[in-house]
Parts: sequence; structure tokens; C-alpha cells
Amino acid sequence: MAATADKAKRALRAEIRARRRSLSSTEAALAGEGLRRNLQTLVTARGAQSVSCYRSTPTEPSTRPFVTWALTHGIRVLFPISRDDGLLDWTAGEQGGEATGLWGISEPAGERLGPRAINDVDLILVPASAVDTQGTRLGWGRGYFDKTLGSLEKRPPVYAVVFDNEVLPDVPKEAHDQPVNGVVTPSRILDFSCD
Repeated sequence: MAATADKAKRALRAEIRARRRSLSSTEAALAGEGLRRNLQTLVTARGAQSVSCYRSTPTEPSTRPFVTWALTHGIRVLFPISRDDGLLDWTAGEQGGEATGLWGISEPAGERLGPRAINDVDLILVPASAVDTQGTRLGWGRGYFDKTLGSLEKRPPVYAVVFDNEVLPDVPKEAHDQPVNGVVTPSRILDFSCD
């Protein structure tokens, strides 16, 4: 069963990567602006003063306009940094610039606050390749966010960030997969559970 789910996950991730690579720069820019508006709406509606958010790669829905808005409005933003033990470390703000992380992905280079720093945020924004309408998040296969979410002392609302066509009726699921409370796309915000 696990091998079947793993194979289905890999196939779906490959399909999504291909679709993302085919987006034009105009489509990506429009999606980034829609995403900024919806993330801003979510943060404002929840009264969040502190969020965790990843720095998007060129093929992900762009979180960078939202991060700029959040920092200029006094919202504390924690960014993840990959560690070789499978956990995430965190840094605040954008003072340290960027460096190449463990997996060749650009990550923040600021002061490391430790894995427990995320326990104090009001809202967690996570990357995903897809999310289904039951709140199952399909990550990219390394398990960093599943481990982090599964280890939280108190879990604030968690929202996955994807393109509109990546909200699916169903995604493959395994026992270690951590659910999300909602999803934010360039055109909408979906809530899956009350908290």
C-alpha cells in the first residue's frame, strides 16, 4: 500500500513540475499578485502578527510580494532553513540575504533561531505540489514540513500555497502526511477545518 502511494505521489509531482515549468512569465506574475492579495487577506482576517512563510523558488507560486507586504506592515516573518537531520531551522526577517541550502535551493542566510522558533507564530504558510479538498497536502518528498508540523507543541492554522489547478479532489496519502487547515491560491482561500 505504501509503495503504491509513493509511486502515485512521484507521478503527480512530476506532472505538476512539468505544468509549472510551462507557465509564462506573465501568467506567473499575475498568479503572484493574486496570491499576495489572498495571503494579505488571510493574515489580516486572522489578525496574525507573526507568520512562517517560505521563500518561493522560480517555479512556485510567488510568496515574495506577500513577504514584502508583511515586513513593511510590521508582521514578523520566519523563514525555513533545511537541516541535514531532516528538521527545519528558522530565521526572522530578510536581513541576512540568501544562500544555497542543502538541496540547492536558495534559503535565507540570517541568524538561526532553532527548530522550536516556529511554535510562536500565529499562522504557518507551507509549500505544496498539490492539496486535496479534505486538507491532504502533497509536499515535494523530503518530509521537512510533515516532520515540523507533526512536532509542534501548539499548532497554529496551517495553509498550503499552490496554483489554482493544484487543488484536487484527492491526492495520495500516507500515515506521516500532516493535514493543512486550508489552502491559498491566486484566486481563492479555502478553509478545510474550523480552529
